[in-house]
Formats: sequence, C-alpha cells, structure tokens
Amino acid sequence: MADVRIEGLGKSYGGRAVLSALSLDLNDGECFTLLGPSGCGKTVLLRLVAGFEIPDSGTVSIGGEAVANAATGVMVPPDKRGLGVVFQDYAVWPHMNVFDNVSYPLKLARTDTTSLQERTARAVELVGLRGLEARLPSQLSGGQQQRVALARALVSEPRLLLLDEPLNNLDANLREEMRFEIKALQRKLGITIFYVTHDQEIALSIADRLAVMDENGVLRQIGAPEEVYEHPGDPFVFRFLGIANFLPVRRDGDALYIGGSSAAWVGPHPNRPGGKLSAGFRPSDVLLARDGDGLPGTVRRASFLGAQVDYLIDIAGTLIRAALPSHECLARNLLFVEGDSCRVGLATVQWFEGDTGGGMAT
Repeated sequence: MADVRIEGLGKSYGGRAVLSALSLDLNDGECFTLLGPSGCGKTVLLRLVAGFEIPDSGTVSIGGEAVANAATGVMVPPDKRGLGVVFQDYAVWPHMNVFDNVSYPLKLARTDTTSLQERTARAVELVGLRGLEARLPSQLSGGQQQRVALARALVSEPRLLLLDEPLNNLDANLREEMRFEIKALQRKLGITIFYVTHDQEIALSIADRLAVMDENGVLRQIGAPEEVYEHPGDPFVFRFLGIANFLPVRRDGDALYIGGSSAAWVGPHPNRPGGKLSAGFRPSDVLLARDGDGLPGTVRRASFLGAQVDYLIDIAGTLIRAALPSHECLARNLLFVEGDSCRVGLATVQWFEGDTGGGMAT
C-alpha cells in the first residue's frame, strides 16, 4: 500500500511560512498532480514527503506508517521510505554508463549481483533503453537521460514515485512523448505517483486527481482533471488552468450590462446573485460572427497561427482573446483584420462573484 496522508504540515524558512497547516491525501495506485506557480511551495512539499526536509509541524504517513511527525520527532530517512525520486535536472552520473547509473541504488543497498543485474535489466527495458546500457550520458539525448533517471528511480521497486518537474528541460515533442509514457508506466506498475509541476497541460493529461496551489502555498481546489477544469472553484483556479477571459458584468434591476458601460449583456444567464459579477470563458468558447446576435466587438489584433486564428477583441473597453480553427474562418468568412467590427457569442460561461479585474489572463 502506498497511500499518502499529509496532516497539518507546516514549513518555514527564515521566519517566512512556505506551507502552513496543509493537509492532503493521495490514494494508493493513483497519479496525483500538484499544480502551482513557481515559488508556491510545491517542491518543498515533495521534499517533505521524500524526507529531504524536516517539517516544523504536522505529519506525513506512507502506507499507514508515520514517516515524519514534528510533535514526536519521528523522521524516517529517505532511503527507508520505499520511494523513488526524479528531479528536473536528471542528476545522472556523467562518468557512469546507463547500466551503472540505473543500478546505483541497488549497489548502495548491497543487492546481490544476480538480483542487481536482473532488476537493472528490467528497469532499463521498462523505459525503452534496452541496447543502450553501455552508453554514457553524454552519448544520450535529453529524453534518453530523463529515461535513465526514471529507470533509476524505479529499479528499487518503490511503492511511491515522486516527480519534481521532470520534463522541464525537454523540448515540446519530448515532453509530450514522456508524459504519456509516465502515465503508461504508472498504469502498468500500479504504483502511486506524486507529480509536482507548473505546467497545466502536463497536469491535466496525466493526473487521476490534481490539486491547484496558489502562490501562498494554499490548496485552492482538488479533484479530477475534468472536474477542476470544467468547474473551477474560483477565479485563481480558472486563470491557472489556461488562457482565461473575464468580462465584468453588473446587474441593474433585471438588466445586465458589461462593466460600467451601457452595452447590454447578451449571453448565458448568470447562476449567481450579486450586483457585480465576472463572466469567465476560454478563447475556444468564443463564437464569432460578422453581424447578427451577440456582444458588439472590435478586432484589435488578428494573428494567423496555422491551425487556428487568434483574435484580440475589444468589448466595451475590455480586451478578450478568441481562438477559431483556421478552416472554420475560411469557410465562414471569419478572417477579420484589425479594426473590423464583429459579434461575439459565448458557448459557455463560468460565473464568479465580484470584479476579477476583467480582460484576459494567462
């Protein structure tokens, strides 16, 4: 069993609290992703789970065993916690070949030669590096070096795999390839993965569940990727999961208007009370037309990006982004240029109370 329970965890550096009374549960066999901006404390949390840092308060339990307890002083060393760790910088030994890099944890554990060779070969095979055992890291691509680090973390057959931004140093194509392979490995081995990242795309694609952490180290929402993306709990979560547009909407009696203008709101009706609201939507939620129904807008920028056309549109003084497939723009005469008037419809809207500042956020 490799369920993880974190209760009331706190950690400070130089009098500054990075994490405070944080609680979180990871289920056995799931891929759990912690998503947050740089500097929010997600790596600190991973290091506390790994045993590389000592908590100031709270407890960490793995598989029902307390591995860190600030109150009692329990602190199980990292190598006794039954886990593997992969960092973003690979940390492979440059003077060791693939086989020796991968087998290193087994050598430290004084594993017998036969078992060491069998388990190392199995780990190398698992990450697709068979035939490259004799190569040095300098003879490998970045993606292959990352596979070496992953194999080294798996060779000890851990119950928990901790991944700290492991794909950051790879190019876009390799990142996409490796994220699918990590998910496939997790399903094949049935191990628990705790993955921390600031990359929304990776988090959404590999997680069984994810948590969004804000810049103050506070968990804002936890749930399945589809749930968090489609039903964000607040504007921060909505912003952090991709490009977000916000239109300020005010209620005056039974009428709705955009911000402080006299332009009437035309679109999905709010499901929240209050005089000031924010309509949140993605660029892909925008439906454009040259005339007819919809919010009146003016195109301020048009960018052809190959598969899609990206527009910056002014709606009653608020700038929003719209993204349409290029083939749709061509087929429906929606290739606008700067200064063109347009009509803006919305396929779906997330409503938030209060004024989020309006405009677009990335």
